[in-house]
Amino acid sequence: MEEEVEKKADRSEAPKARPEPENGAEEKIVISAPNKKVAFTTDVEITDPVEKGSGDQTERDDVLARVEAEKRMTLIRAWEESEKSKAESKAYKKLAITGSWENTQIAYIEAQIKKIEEETEKKKAEQAEKIKNKLVEIQKEAEVKKATIEVKRGEDIIKVQEAAAKFRATGYVPRKLLRCFGS
Repeated sequence: MEEEVEKKADRSEAPKARPEPENGAEEKIVISAPNKKVAFTTDVEITDPVEKGSGDQTERDDVLARVEAEKRMTLIRAWEESEKSKAESKAYKKLAITGSWENTQIAYIEAQIKKIEEETEKKKAEQAEKIKNKLVEIQKEAEVKKATIEVKRGEDIIKVQEAAAKFRATGYVPRKLLRCFGS
């Protein structure tokens, strides 16, 4: 029959003796660690020399020494598993903190990138607006120059028509024209 023995693993307390299981029974030790219970089973065949009929005390001492050694080894394994569990828990917690820090830093950098992109877009829009305004100014200035040229052309045509009418009326041939045809 299996017998469960619960023990609290404290570093300050020395292990106490527990009742021995029946012959051929499986020994089960349950150690309660903070927030966890760790159970270990060992197959230990314990033979009682008194039942066999040998009254030899040394055999009994050897068996008890083996039982104590197994008990110590089981407690050591339990302690080892407990410490491994603590180490894994600590590492998992640190990994979670590191992951959280990484996510925070990434979010911060992405926010900076977005801010820079917005500023760049704003500057780009301002520069495009300035260029459009310059284009409009150039077009207005060109219209003014074209209008001035048209007015000047109209005035020149009127002057030429008046001079031609005067020359026709007087019959006089303009001198400038003669220079072009040369002599």
